[in-house]
Amino acid sequence: MSRIFAVVEAGESGVAGVLAGEALRKAARAAGRIIEIELRTAQGVVNPLPQDSDGDLLLIAPEGSDPAPEIRPHRRLTLEAVLADPAAALVGDAQGHALPAAPRIVAITSCPTGIAHTFMAAEGLTEGARQLGYAIRVETQGSVGAGNPLTAEEIAAADIVLIAADREVDRGRFAGKRVFAGNTKPAITGGAKLIERALAEATMQGSAGSGAQTAEGPAAGASGAKRAGPYKHLMTGVSFMLPFVVAGGLLIALAFALGGIHANDPAAAGTLAHALFEIGAKGGFMLMVPALAGYIAYSVADRPGIAPGMIGGLLAANLGAGFLGGIVAGFIAGYGVDWLNRLIRLPKNLQGLKPVLILPLLGTLLTGLLMIYAVGAPVAAVLAFLTEWLRSMQGSSALALGLILGAMSAFDMGGPVNKAGYAFSVGLIASQVYTPMAATMAAGMTPPLAVALATRLFRNRFSLEEREAGAAAAVLGLAFITEGAIPFAARDPLRVIPALMAGSAVTGAISMMSGVELKVPHGGLFVLPIPGAVTHVGIYALAILIGTVVSALLVGLLKRPGTKASA
Repeated sequence: MSRIFAVVEAGESGVAGVLAGEALRKAARAAGRIIEIELRTAQGVVNPLPQDSDGDLLLIAPEGSDPAPEIRPHRRLTLEAVLADPAAALVGDAQGHALPAAPRIVAITSCPTGIAHTFMAAEGLTEGARQLGYAIRVETQGSVGAGNPLTAEEIAAADIVLIAADREVDRGRFAGKRVFAGNTKPAITGGAKLIERALAEATMQGSAGSGAQTAEGPAAGASGAKRAGPYKHLMTGVSFMLPFVVAGGLLIALAFALGGIHANDPAAAGTLAHALFEIGAKGGFMLMVPALAGYIAYSVADRPGIAPGMIGGLLAANLGAGFLGGIVAGFIAGYGVDWLNRLIRLPKNLQGLKPVLILPLLGTLLTGLLMIYAVGAPVAAVLAFLTEWLRSMQGSSALALGLILGAMSAFDMGGPVNKAGYAFSVGLIASQVYTPMAATMAAGMTPPLAVALATRLFRNRFSLEEREAGAAAAVLGLAFITEGAIPFAARDPLRVIPALMAGSAVTGAISMMSGVELKVPHGGLFVLPIPGAVTHVGIYALAILIGTVVSALLVGLLKRPGTKASA
């Protein structure tokens, strides 16, 4: 009969852990079985198991606790269950059935900006796994790179890989693993349900080959997984474009702050202001559209799409087609390379030529010729019309656009509608149209600030937990993280969301009507002191304040005292 190994994770319940261990020893002796027990308490580890433990591993831990990552139990029970019936713990459940091993899960979360949704999704998955009693390791691909990166050993040991992302994630590491891909929203709102769905629907990731999926592309690499749609491809491009916009915009703003409006004139050559303008405008901004197009294509066709996409984006910028041309070039390159990859069949010994030679060359040829002879000029004409229309906006037209952008920002607070308005505003920065970006950021700051204010003005409308979360929401709002209002909206959507949309629409309208310009796409209150980053700072701050007060008052009027959820 095989030896039994048990790990008792007692934590602070040291006495209960000792009692559970002794109960198991007595039950094992009565059954004629050999058992070794490792006890883990807050004070340390007692009687550690040998590294080469080969047998039935039983984990006894408080309900909902997370086991150490090195523990892979065949069965898991609570301390209470062992103390109630230690004999049953040695053979299975109370009916003597063997208990299945808990799945090992690794996950990746990511969103276009890599700030709020990325980490909220990670928290949702961690909490969902805790509720289900599963072990999970989450890698967050945020704005500063991968947090808690998964190791090759963890991936190899995992039973499933769960990707909760609003942009495309490189799956080259997961060849031969069961993979499930979804969005961040279900991870945030129901992590346990998403995990259960992933376990049921995950499909095998194809072989990475020599180029981490590049030889066969996403179609083969996903091996049956759902293909991402155009929105997700667009958000991937926006995600990679943002750093170029931020760096370029801030450097241009600093150049004008130091050298005045003539910082870019030839007469200013040699000055620090002129150098900053050259770096920002001819460096950062010049790469915005190529980055957008290149990573849209990457999202569609993986690495073979990057070169055709970026070259197509550069052609779009040179042809005057701007960000609209970049979007078109990215999709042409991505879907063109994907189509070529499916069309071209090579002997196995020549497959390695596809990702590094054949697909980039033919994809670039296809994208470049279409941009020059078919797409570039019409898209440039459309962008020129749009740019001139936006620059000449005043009165009712500016009011309408501000209302629309503001309402979009608060409608789903970081979801597809919010991100669509944000992507539109960011793209226009490349065409030196800055008023929509100002309206979008101001309107995105309003919802968290409004719910924070409402928790102070109308305390009886909120639970103690919500009132305590109000301060955190205020900080997130000041940083332009609209998602700070999501917990409040989720509890009472039919009342809170319309109230937040109204205030954000007012803020957006005031900003547009006042002609406020913002040259950077993120940062919230913290970019306002930077010289030249935003115009009409006083009016801009007033617009945010007015929208915050409007939404807070409406939340207080619409929510009922003690309201927990929408009726």
